[in-house]
Amino acid sequence: MRSVRARAAIGATLVVAVALVAAGLAVLSVLRTNLIDQADLQAEVAAREVAGQLALDTAYADLDLDDEEDHPVQVTDEEGRVVFVSQGLRAISGTGSAGVSPVPSASVGATPSPGDDDDDGDDDDGGGSGRPERGEVSSDDPDFSDGTATVDGKQADYRFAAVEATTSAGITLTVHAGAPLAAEQEAVNTVRGAMLTGLPLLLAVVAGVTWLVTRRALRPVEGIRREMAAITASEDLARRVPEPDSRDEIARLARTTNETLTVLEASVERQRRFVADASHELRSPIASLRTQLEVAEAHPELLDLPGAVADTVRLQVLAADLLLLARLDAGEKPGAARIEAGALVREEVSQRTGDRIPVTVEVAEGAAYEVSGSRGQLVRVVGNLLDNAQRHAENRITVQVAAYGRGVRVEVRDDGAGVPEDERERIFERFVRLDDARSRDDGGAGLGLAIARDVAARHGGTLTVHRAPEGGAAFRLWLPYAATA
Repeated sequence: MRSVRARAAIGATLVVAVALVAAGLAVLSVLRTNLIDQADLQAEVAAREVAGQLALDTAYADLDLDDEEDHPVQVTDEEGRVVFVSQGLRAISGTGSAGVSPVPSASVGATPSPGDDDDDGDDDDGGGSGRPERGEVSSDDPDFSDGTATVDGKQADYRFAAVEATTSAGITLTVHAGAPLAAEQEAVNTVRGAMLTGLPLLLAVVAGVTWLVTRRALRPVEGIRREMAAITASEDLARRVPEPDSRDEIARLARTTNETLTVLEASVERQRRFVADASHELRSPIASLRTQLEVAEAHPELLDLPGAVADTVRLQVLAADLLLLARLDAGEKPGAARIEAGALVREEVSQRTGDRIPVTVEVAEGAAYEVSGSRGQLVRVVGNLLDNAQRHAENRITVQVAAYGRGVRVEVRDDGAGVPEDERERIFERFVRLDDARSRDDGGAGLGLAIARDVAARHGGTLTVHRAPEGGAAFRLWLPYAATA
């Protein structure tokens, strides 16, 4: 029951069973209704034939009855007494009569007794009484009822039709004529038996076909599962699950799984490279600092205190960068503080008193460029961009803050050598230096631009590099406006 194949087979079988049972009941109902309508028609025809003869004052003994065994007839008077029954009829039910044996004195041609005749002769013409006129048969729809009749010692179910007729003497008689229901019962029983026999076989076929089809459809899923289990056991993310040639959901599942494995492989490889690069970057200043301390221990007069301080600062900066990257990779969300971008840039530039090249800030007077996020992280982005510009600029660095689209653009330009076009994406990777030796001497670890882009992305913005009008690099930081209350 826990497998998809079993649940699919059981579900399909139940649905088909409910549909077949509903359809079978509907077929039986329609069949029974049609057969009963046919029996009603036969009974009505037989009753109207007898009623027509009675309306013409035909004597009971002279009534022409066709097929008395299949269409038993019973005639009752106005008081419900039986006045005539067809030959061989011994018992009857469902007609509402008091008995079967006819009243001995009843006769169509007999002269009615004084108690049965109307003195004025005007009340038997059917005026307003609902009965047929003298010498006529009722034109109303007959009343139908179910009952049984015993004819020649054989009891069977019948459908009875009741039709009224009035003789010329004003006597109203009710003719009950029956039509057998044996054919209807036999047909219904036959159809019911066929359904009860065929339904289990059909449900077994449906369950088997559903099981086989589901098993075949899920075979690629089992292949994907086995391959994923093998990948998990071997930890070889270069492997891929098989992709079926079909264009169904399973094929899309396989493609999505392979795409996920590709992203996961790249992420793991990036993490391994990050750990290796971080270890390499940490090894150099630690080794240098250890060497200086060992020399100082043996020869205090040779202690290079400024170099030790520089290595310590480099270790501190690198540790802070690695910690920030770890928080960003863990999905840390920036704050929601409202920050004025122009004021933030002016404040950061004003605090950089030891820069090699002075920085020019261009912000429109009176303009307010509010963004939301973490002030500390955005200050870090601007500081990293300015540090990069200080390393590569020759004489001029400009920071421009302006509106751009639905946000604010902070552009940091320098007049240095610029960034080659084919390297403009690579420089945002971690531990990447276009000039490795000079960057290491200046204390750079290749993390500043990577951190800046990650922070920009966490704030819903972008960071790209272009060619500046001055000939150097132009780093463009775009951030969306802060949401209004």
